[in-house]
Amino acid sequence: MKTKSNSLEWNKSNNRKIPKNIVEKMKNYPNFYVKVWKACFEIFPGETLTYKQLAKKIGMPKAARAVGNALSKNPFAPIIPCHRVIRSDGKMGGYSGPCGINKKLKMLKYEKKTGKNASMDL
Repeated sequence: MKTKSNSLEWNKSNNRKIPKNIVEKMKNYPNFYVKVWKACFEIFPGETLTYKQLAKKIGMPKAARAVGNALSKNPFAPIIPCHRVIRSDGKMGGYSGPCGINKKLKMLKYEKKTGKNASMDL
């Protein structure tokens, strides 16, 4: 769906939009990465999915490691909120955004407490 300004890509699941400049840059990455990143974008603030759950969400239930790899290559963190994806054992996994795992923990705690998007508020 196009917006009037055509500057953003609409996301029906959470009424947020991926900035158009990011959508354009995504064209330079493998389709699998883009599929993972767009599915990750649909995770609501305050919620988490495991790598396995995200793999299932994109229709590739056995691709949890590949999902983790795609997220580790995410240059759009925290806008594409890979911090909301954790390991199946409840541990954090990695975080490709600035300040690493400490930032991931801070963002998840903030989002759980407030229900707000940490990438916009922190």
